[in-house]
Amino acid sequence: MGQLTVVDVTDDPDWDAAVWQQPGANLYASRRWGEYKSCIGWDVRRLAIRAGDGQALAYAQVQRRRRWLGHVVLAQGCPVLTRLGEKRAEAVFRAFLGHLELGRLDLLGVNYQQFQTPAAVLALLGHGFAPVVTARTHTLELDLTGEMDQIRSAMEGRWRDVLKTAERNPDLTTTFPTGPAERLAAFETFGRLYDALKRRKGFRNSLDTAAFRDLAANDPNLLFLEMRERDEPVLVRIIHRTANRWTDFYVASNERAKATGAGRLALWRLIERAKREGASVLDLGGIDPAGNPGVTEFKRGASRNVVASNPLWLFSRSRAMRRAATAILATR
Repeated sequence: MGQLTVVDVTDDPDWDAAVWQQPGANLYASRRWGEYKSCIGWDVRRLAIRAGDGQALAYAQVQRRRRWLGHVVLAQGCPVLTRLGEKRAEAVFRAFLGHLELGRLDLLGVNYQQFQTPAAVLALLGHGFAPVVTARTHTLELDLTGEMDQIRSAMEGRWRDVLKTAERNPDLTTTFPTGPAERLAAFETFGRLYDALKRRKGFRNSLDTAAFRDLAANDPNLLFLEMRERDEPVLVRIIHRTANRWTDFYVASNERAKATGAGRLALWRLIERAKREGASVLDLGGIDPAGNPGVTEFKRGASRNVVASNPLWLFSRSRAMRRAATAILATR
């Protein structure tokens, strides 16, 4: 099939259409996510890796920013391999690395965000990438392939009791905003709740709600769920959807959500929706038992199926730099 080529297609309007045809398609490889990262300071380029006959083998959205004397380069959710690319993954990554032309002080990170394939792992290992797995890179998954009563009965008894009480509460309502204006309003509510939650809990997060606002509200791969008590918003969830895997992406709530059990009801309504639309796995969005035990306890009531998230794969032309970065990140 000849030598592989890497083509910069950053301005190609058909990027999303091409990426979302692939089995490993995900939000992080989408144009909108790239636009969001551009808004918060990253230089973002989109690359198509092709065989000699022009057939697509992979798509990669690459983020780059200056750090000290070098650059940090990040590929989230990608390279997305096509079915043909899965068979030539090692060559794909060789072409990818060659195109990036990394300097000795540059550091490349590949994080598949749970959309990793065995072919990609073999290629990463073959090219000397080092996997970084920490205590915080774990999540809980809920198997959606069983019947709804089986899923519910597997939850903790106390969790089910609170859910049952919330279901009987006529003051609680659930909506999935769909129209552009409704989605934008839901995100603005999310932003207010999220900022208030950060102040109340005193935590930091890299999400820039102002920069993410319009992109999230207009991304069809994100689902909004809003809970209200007597028409007053108490909780908003943002869910990342793919064909088989749904991820509880972001959630913000107030004290009324906790008092009424709205968080459990919202998660149950999400489970129902995901099940109806054919998803097989619901990722509960990561856990941090030591740093955030309350959230972990909530999620553990719904599922105890803990899995290691895909690692951050690090590469540098300098082995010393790669070892140092791996050691630093492993302690976080």
